Amino acid sequence: MGKDYYNILGVAKGADDAELKKAYRKLAMKWHPDKNPDNRATAEAKFKDVSEAYEVLSDPEKRQVYDAYGEEGLKAGGGPGGPAGAGAHHFNFRSADDIFKDFFGGGGMGGGDPFAGLFGGMGGMGGGPFGGMGGMPGMHQGMGGMGGNPFGGMGGMGGGGPMGGMHQGPVKDKPITRQLGCTLEELFNGSTRKMKITRTIFDASGRATRSEEEILELNVKPGWKKGTKLTFQQKGDERPGHIPADMVFIIDEKPHARFKRDGDNLLLTKRLSLGDALCGTEFQVQTLDGRAITVSTKDEVVTPHTSKIIRGEGMPISKQPGSRGNLVIKFDVAFPRQLNSSQKEQIRSVLPQAV
Repeated sequence: MGKDYYNILGVAKGADDAELKKAYRKLAMKWHPDKNPDNRATAEAKFKDVSEAYEVLSDPEKRQVYDAYGEEGLKAGGGPGGPAGAGAHHFNFRSADDIFKDFFGGGGMGGGDPFAGLFGGMGGMGGGPFGGMGGMPGMHQGMGGMGGNPFGGMGGMGGGGPMGGMHQGPVKDKPITRQLGCTLEELFNGSTRKMKITRTIFDASGRATRSEEEILELNVKPGWKKGTKLTFQQKGDERPGHIPADMVFIIDEKPHARFKRDGDNLLLTKRLSLGDALCGTEFQVQTLDGRAITVSTKDEVVTPHTSKIIRGEGMPISKQPGSRGNLVIKFDVAFPRQLNSSQKEQIRSVLPQAV
């Protein structure tokens, strides 16, 4: 089916030149590889797609062929599989780097500062993306946009920037939020879920034309907390004049039968008989990853206020891979409801008297 250039730029099919420029400006800045050093390969791919989409849709002849035959027809020569001849078109496609430099007046993905054209001094009349006059030698940068300040400008003299009062582009719909309930085991070990979503596609008249289904893969990382957000961009309905809403999944924590979470720590309440509390005992705790650890109180007297900390047996710390919080065990001592006279005498004879 080829690439959907309108969807890549987040514009309606009838978008005008100002809307295309605004969409390209925003996405090219967002996905420029030099602004995404930690995710460069993904950024480069998106940056090239955005640049290619803008080059096609901003060129009337290329756009006409694309609207009629799609990406395959555009690159095949006028029609899908059609021979070069009468009515066929042959187009040259520039690199994403060249498109960026021409649009912004700076560097691309190669050497130099890629954003020099945005924040540089002279810039030219309307050459910057924010619609200012660029800059003039010797002028002070604070003079109403006649210097290098990208947010200055004189009402958008040819730049079509967002600060220049030009025609506004599509409005992005509000995010769609969904709760994602997770067990403590899923938040401890991490988990992957697959969720099917359906979105509606509307034509230029606002009539629903079709529905699209998509399977989203939700990767829950070990140690994520309640309230963590997992965002999938532009997965909402496609309507003319609107950028599709983001789909946001918010982590929620399901109650657990034995543990309660407190930040990165796990809390466990262990009930002991009075005899075990006074004389000591051993017991096992089943961890969230299926191990059994032995806990001993043989060297101590447990009171109702006693707690025992097992270090490193809490929840994974998502921002510190390999680290975990603690397991905090609180004790509930079961006192007998009644004692007969003989039992009382025995206890008094053994226990020290209060001073």
